[in-house]
Amino acid sequence: MSRTSRVERTTKETTVEIDLNLDGTGTAKVETGVGFFDHLLTSLASHALLDLTITTKGDLEIDDHHTVEDTALALGSALSDALGDRAGIQRFGDATIPMDEALARCAIDLSGRAYAVIDLALRQDRVGNFSTQNLGHAVESLARTGGFSIHLTASGYNDHHVAEAAFKAIARSLRAAVEFDPRREGVASTKGTLT
Repeated sequence: MSRTSRVERTTKETTVEIDLNLDGTGTAKVETGVGFFDHLLTSLASHALLDLTITTKGDLEIDDHHTVEDTALALGSALSDALGDRAGIQRFGDATIPMDEALARCAIDLSGRAYAVIDLALRQDRVGNFSTQNLGHAVESLARTGGFSIHLTASGYNDHHVAEAAFKAIARSLRAAVEFDPRREGVASTKGTLT
């Protein structure tokens, strides 16, 4: 069974193309024009063992908001498409990730219901050409179209470390949640659906 997806999203502000393989090896090629965001998404793919190709052309002459938001929305859609009816998956995943002085914790429920609780201790306005206020917004956007609940906290003194630890925690949580449960028949829900 192939758990892959291709998503294209085009607005007046951005054009996003994504290819995703949930059962990959962590290979990524990410080009959004926002260097630090590319770094975070590459880390996500690597630690979740996703094969991921993203090409985004956005209105960076304004700022990075639309590029980050629309990329996250498209990635969430790709994730949801690749999961299909979500039958046989573990559904839940959690991780605690240290990165030097930073510590991130994440719990994910691939419930089909979008919800995000995010507490990121970021100190600066930017990391490179990435606005740090877009970090939480990207995670919310990913959860909304991905159809999952996420609780994410991260703290530390270096915003690069805080953000990267957060994305690694998301990655490891996602990796656990999308894995197949060899004992599971159907979906992991008493409702009978995760969509």
